[in-house]
Amino acid sequence: MLLPRLFKSDDFELLKEIIEENSFSNLIIYKDKIISTKSMMLVNGIEKDDFFIETHLNRANPVARNIKKIEQEVLCDFTGAHTYISSSWYDHINVSTWNYEAVQIYGNVEIMSDDELYNHLKKLTDKYEPSQKCPMTVEKMGKEFVEKEMKGALGIKIIPTEVKIKQKLSQNRDKNNFERIIENLEISDYPMDKIMAQKMKKIN
Repeated sequence: MLLPRLFKSDDFELLKEIIEENSFSNLIIYKDKIISTKSMMLVNGIEKDDFFIETHLNRANPVARNIKKIEQEVLCDFTGAHTYISSSWYDHINVSTWNYEAVQIYGNVEIMSDDELYNHLKKLTDKYEPSQKCPMTVEKMGKEFVEKEMKGALGIKIIPTEVKIKQKLSQNRDKNNFERIIENLEISDYPMDKIMAQKMKKIN
């Protein structure tokens, strides 16, 4: 990922926010060719220098079948808020562009133990089930049932070796054009445009 200094961030809280809001993202490996899959990922840890990504895959997934055989790093690729920025909003002629947030985490793979996978699945259900009318927790499923289902899953931890956080929010525009962009995003009918406007206000 191209990461100009102007758009580079070292904000670990931003990293967690982007992953939290966009946790169903790309897990990419390379073995003779690029193999990728979509996976639900969680951040484990509260400090920038002491965290890892955890996820799980169906054992039949091509990534799962190959991930234990590779020796190089894997890539977790997250896209956060993103939206089109029209050059018609500027006070001068220029090209249109795209504002966006992104996180890329390169890391080494560790396979979860059965206990780690069980706890991982519990965290996932505890995160996504509470909003349901009749939440289904792992406790309700019963340990015997969950452990039976776990036989078809491969739990993975990605230990970071390199982290890239990008927040391209028109920081290269002067004050007048920066505010014009926000104004146009705010009157848009698209929810993501309004989200982007709020994110731009935070850094202004």
